[in-house]
Amino acid sequence: MRFSVYQESHIGGRKTNQDRMGYCFTRDSLLLLLADGMGGHIMGEMAATIAMQTIGNLFQQQAKPCIGRPERFLEESFIAAHKEIHRFKILNNLPDTPRTTIVACLIQHDMAFWAHCGDSRLYWMRNGQLLLRTRDHSRLETLIAQGAVDPSERDTHPDRNKLFNCLGAPSLPIVEMSRRVKLQAGDVMLLCSDGLWSVLPEHVIIQELNEQTIVRAVPDLLSKAAAIAGKHADNLTALAMMWEGGDDNPSTITTNTLQIGAVTTTIQSTILSEEYSGVQEGEETDAFEESDIEKAIEEIRNAIQKSSRVGLKT
Repeated sequence: MRFSVYQESHIGGRKTNQDRMGYCFTRDSLLLLLADGMGGHIMGEMAATIAMQTIGNLFQQQAKPCIGRPERFLEESFIAAHKEIHRFKILNNLPDTPRTTIVACLIQHDMAFWAHCGDSRLYWMRNGQLLLRTRDHSRLETLIAQGAVDPSERDTHPDRNKLFNCLGAPSLPIVEMSRRVKLQAGDVMLLCSDGLWSVLPEHVIIQELNEQTIVRAVPDLLSKAAAIAGKHADNLTALAMMWEGGDDNPSTITTNTLQIGAVTTTIQSTILSEEYSGVQEGEETDAFEESDIEKAIEEIRNAIQKSSRVGLKT
């Protein structure tokens, strides 16, 4: 594999940054992750951290050197992260469960697969054109799909930030899966939090990523969004990847020389935060039984089928 990757995050006007981002890769597989801890609930930054580390750990365990069943991996890892967030709540006797949105993209053998819960987005671009983006799991998108609200109200409607899906909620998350797509040289994947996309028009995001390298475009986009939002800016985070990026780009990574079993990651492999004090080093986690996985997957698929009937399927 050969790709360019760049990530950056700004705290904006908030006291803490609850966004998390990172990527892992082996010789034949690449995982991109971005989570946005939900500020309306306690310790959103921990929910985002736990989600990132749980999914990252599972990738490192299973990518030998690639993931055998990508769609199943994304579904199972999201469910595992959701359960680990609930475990954190119980171990620390919290009055509520921390929550986070999540978007992930898995790439191997020139094929891309992605999944999301909430309103952290993925954009897939080619030659300056937007081929697809994830659809937010929000009250507003439901109303638009039902014809109750005009799409032109996306930027101003009062329900635009009301989500019905995330990790850490009382019910299992709806893991919205993409169809598998074949990448071409020069394709760009952008994962970003709502602090970015809610401020900048879509055409600005696409234009920046088309006219500049991702190393220049990402910080420019974050700076523009922060300037527009001003002191009320949300956390702003973006992770961009160009497939088969040029060899003269300093951000280009070539994995052909990596040994089977080798993993490179920007995601911390274990949770060692003092806030996660309920889990002691070396403590075994509860096993995620196969029967639990099958039951959860079936419930998720049924939920997705229901949502697709009102136009929420990505």
